[in-house]
Amino acid sequence: MTGVKAIKRRRDVHKKVSEKKKARSEARKIRKETGDPGQTPKTIENQRKKSETILEPETAEQDRIEEVERDIATDEFSSYFNKEYEPKILLTSCTKDIKKKTRKFMIELSRVIPNTTIYKRRDDKLKKIIPHAIDDGYSDIVVINENSQKPNGLLLIHLPDGPTANFRLSNVRTTKEMRKDHKLITEHRPEVILNNFTTRLGHSVARMLASIFHYDPEFKGRRVVTFHNQRDFIFFRHHIYWFKSGERCALRELGPRFTLKLQSLQMGTFDTKFGDYEWTMVEKRKEIEKNRRQFVL
Repeated sequence: MTGVKAIKRRRDVHKKVSEKKKARSEARKIRKETGDPGQTPKTIENQRKKSETILEPETAEQDRIEEVERDIATDEFSSYFNKEYEPKILLTSCTKDIKKKTRKFMIELSRVIPNTTIYKRRDDKLKKIIPHAIDDGYSDIVVINENSQKPNGLLLIHLPDGPTANFRLSNVRTTKEMRKDHKLITEHRPEVILNNFTTRLGHSVARMLASIFHYDPEFKGRRVVTFHNQRDFIFFRHHIYWFKSGERCALRELGPRFTLKLQSLQMGTFDTKFGDYEWTMVEKRKEIEKNRRQFVL
């Protein structure tokens, strides 16, 4: 008798499952016919916790937007956006003994960023390099850090008065590793796209990244550089594009590609002892780990 009941129970379960599948199938069919996308699936992005520092027009207060606009008009990058100087970049490594992949990555980075000079690091301290770079008219210093024979960090110093941003560098792939033709990378100045930087800190970081590229792109080269922020990871991509028709556009990735994660933003130039930090990952780590849906950029 017990076996008969078990069989009947299993049949009831299978029947309910079958009915649910049929109902979902019919619902999908109705949505497809009516063009209704239905309920939007929950993701970390659309469930993001609202921050007081978000500056999107639909969420930010007008007073705060006006305050940020005043800050932008007088910050360290205002002269760049007013086209008062042309960016000149000094690219170097953390030590003189760098491995093959880091060296290749630096060479490719110098081809992507216009007006970049690679400085072969010796035993010079970074604090001594900075004043010489200022005297030579450099607007920024980019330092590539290396660990385990591969690049793992990027330090960006804006001259002459800062700020200094320290990024963790990951998922580095050179053009050769992507099996792309490096000859497609021309000397034309690329366009720059900054996507999804919504907070005050995000705006500062985005303006800092933009300022190492020339403000006047050469559209003839059809090159575009993208910094896309998603969950506080900044994805770098480098493409060439061409128009197939009046409405259709094709993309081809050129490389290199990498991912940045902000570790600190320091006021002024590089100073590990007496530097005044505007934001550090160390201080915010517990808060970030406590709420995974709250992002800083």
